[in-house]
Amino acid sequence: MTLASKPSPPPPAPSGASDPLDPAVIGARVKALRESSSLSLRELALRSGVSAPMLSQVERGETSPTLTVAARIAAGLELRLSQLLRLDESGTVTIVRAGERQRGANRKRGHSFEVLTSSQPGQRAEISRHTLAPGGATGASDDPPMHEPGARESALVERGSVLLVCDGQSHELREGDCVTFDSDLPHHFENPTKQEAAFLAVVSAGLRRS
Repeated sequence: MTLASKPSPPPPAPSGASDPLDPAVIGARVKALRESSSLSLRELALRSGVSAPMLSQVERGETSPTLTVAARIAAGLELRLSQLLRLDESGTVTIVRAGERQRGANRKRGHSFEVLTSSQPGQRAEISRHTLAPGGATGASDDPPMHEPGARESALVERGSVLLVCDGQSHELREGDCVTFDSDLPHHFENPTKQEAAFLAVVSAGLRRS
């Protein structure tokens, strides 16, 4: 009699892969999402019903939360449990097609924009492209991205010239110039010329000034 061959063991995961249910992975994600929402441990504890000490243990990867606890944390972050655990993501690559970009405009200020990156929760940076008509300016209350405390911004002038007014000081920027600044300070861009201008902006969240 011929014995059935044993099934081959599954191939090992790539060395760089991470298990989305690993406590360290969950903890790092909870911390990143909490900080990107500008929530303290105490604030998330109040919103989720999970104690601050338990949240701290979860964020440090010292304990694996039960499904009930994880669901409460997700609710406190205004996410679905599957979003928190990244179970509904097909992979680590997210593509935003040109036709899918978030777009907006403020005609009175001569400013139009499009956000190039995904609005998926937990993103640590956002890239947007801005166009300023002659005499136009950013700085309207509904202009994205909304800059949380500690955010940093880099802007690259693609076309024309713009003026960055940051914390009361003006900085002239020409085509090809790139500037980096603390974007949680009062600021806006102006186009004082008679030609249309365009620039790319990259905002990184969660960085703290010393």
